[in-house]
Amino acid sequence: MRANHFLTAVLVATSLAACTSIGAPGSSPEQGETPFFSFPVTSNVTPYSTCLTELKSAPGNNVPVFTVGEVADKTGQIDLTSNSAVVSQGIAEMVMSALWRTGKARMVERFDLRIPLAEMKMIEQGMTTRPPQASQQTLRASDFVLLGALTELNYNIVSQGVGLWVGGIGGGGRTVIINVGLDLRLVNARSFDVVYVSTLQKQIYGYEVEANVFRFFGSQLVEFDAGRIQNEPLQLGVRSVVEMAVYQIMTDHFGLPHRDECVPREANFFTETQSTSKENLS
Repeated sequence: MRANHFLTAVLVATSLAACTSIGAPGSSPEQGETPFFSFPVTSNVTPYSTCLTELKSAPGNNVPVFTVGEVADKTGQIDLTSNSAVVSQGIAEMVMSALWRTGKARMVERFDLRIPLAEMKMIEQGMTTRPPQASQQTLRASDFVLLGALTELNYNIVSQGVGLWVGGIGGGGRTVIINVGLDLRLVNARSFDVVYVSTLQKQIYGYEVEANVFRFFGSQLVEFDAGRIQNEPLQLGVRSVVEMAVYQIMTDHFGLPHRDECVPREANFFTETQSTSKENLS
C-alpha cells in the first residue's frame, strides 16, 4: 500500500514539474522557440511535367490564346470524417499550370473576373494613378476555352493481402488500387464548336505492410503495432491526368511534336471481353 502511495506521489510531482517548466514565464528563450522545419519547398511536378516543358522547344510562334473555365470535381465523393471533398477543388488551376508549362499558350483571365472588373471600374472613376488612355485599351480575346470535370473516383478496384498470426505474433501486407478519371474539352471561342475532347483515367496504388505483437498480462491486452503505409498521393494522380490531357490537346489537336513515352497508354482491359461478346452474338 505504501509503495502505491509513493508511486502516485512521484507521478503527481513529475506532472506538476512538467507543467511548471512548460508554462512558467521565462522558461523559453527571449527570441522565442526555433520553429521546426522539415522538408524544403520544391516545384510541384509529376512524371509527366517534363513532357509539357519539352514543348517549349517545338517550332512555331503562332501561339493560341486560352482561357480556362470551370473544371469541377463532379465525383460526388465526400470524406465523412472531415465533411470535406476527397479530391482537390483546384482542378482548373492545375489546368492553367499545365498550359503554362508548355510555353505554347497565352492565357487570359476569365475564371475570376472580380479583381480585373474592379480595376477597370476604378480607372473609369479616376480612383487610380493609371493614365486615362489605359481605360480605352481593348482586352485580348481568347481563341479557345478549356472546360471539363473530374468525373470518376472509383475505390477498391483491387484489394488483396496476406497475413499470418501465430500465438499472438504475426504480420501482413495489403495492396489497394483506386482510379480517377478526367474529361476535358476544348471549345472554339468564336464558333463555340467543341473541337477536341480528352478523356483519361489513372489508377493509383497503395501498399501497406504491418506487424502486430499481442501479449496478455493478467486480464490486460497489450498491443505493439509497427508498420509502414506507402501510398501514391491521390492529388498527384489528379494532377497527372490533367497534365496528360493538356499534353494530348497540344499534340493531337495543335500538331506539336510528341514523344512516344509521353503518349497516354491505350487501355485494352475489355478487348478480350468485347471479342467474346461478338462471337456469342454471331
